[in-house]
Amino acid sequence: MRVVVTGAHGKVGRAAVKALAAAGHEVTAVDLTRPVWERHEPGAPRYQQAELTDAGQAYAVVVGAEAVVHAAAIPDPTGNPPHVVFQNNLMATFNMIEAAVRLGVRRFVNISSETVPGFFFPERPFLPDYAPVDEDHPIRPQDPYALSKHFGEQLMDAAVRRSDIRCISLRPSWVQHEGNYERNLGPQVRDPSLVGAGMWSYIDVYDLADAIVLATESELPGHEVFYIASPDNVGGRDFAEMARRHLGDQVELRPLSRPDASGISCAKAHRLLGWNPKRSWRDYLDENGHTRQG
Repeated sequence: MRVVVTGAHGKVGRAAVKALAAAGHEVTAVDLTRPVWERHEPGAPRYQQAELTDAGQAYAVVVGAEAVVHAAAIPDPTGNPPHVVFQNNLMATFNMIEAAVRLGVRRFVNISSETVPGFFFPERPFLPDYAPVDEDHPIRPQDPYALSKHFGEQLMDAAVRRSDIRCISLRPSWVQHEGNYERNLGPQVRDPSLVGAGMWSYIDVYDLADAIVLATESELPGHEVFYIASPDNVGGRDFAEMARRHLGDQVELRPLSRPDASGISCAKAHRLLGWNPKRSWRDYLDENGHTRQG
């Protein structure tokens, strides 16, 4: 399948490009980075520089594609002015889905965010109604990043109403890889009182890439939204006990798939996508939250 991956030089995009190519797809990588005028590495995908908030450039990279994986975005609201985050993320998504619909693309995979309900960047205190959080949780974002991702999911809804395109929105938890496990998750492994907005949830970038491949190849109709998180929590602790200790009765505790469950449920992704993550923080960190040697 001819697949366009946007944000191909970002954390998620790089892993998605490699996983899709390994699955036998013909990948075109798209990002803002300048092309390098040298011979490509053997097997490297075609690269196209594009500013996706410009509709013409979005159309240009979608021509000939059978599927689009849209991972390009400003990844949080803290490093840019709010209007820049919102305008960039929303208009890039609008232009890409508009181009995909008009050019007859069959499948669109929209990389959304676990922040959509309102986690991580609220200006006023926010706790989920229940845990583990799933796709049915109410949506109440406050910040421009989560709001742009919420509107992006609504763009997918609109696309399937007016065309035959099939859309999947993936909401990854906090994405980790070899280079950032200790920096990001090490403190939570060492100190269970560090709750975090995602309630000790995370996802390995390579497990996320596997989910992206499944979503790209899926024949599910309409638009489906899936949380993507590892089944265990950071630190591997008893989730019910941790929730009672740190959240009290503010958050309803729902049935858990395992004692050390994540604060995010991925039961829907297991059921409808057949996604089964293979990696854990334990593969990278020891019990003290430090990088494993060797």
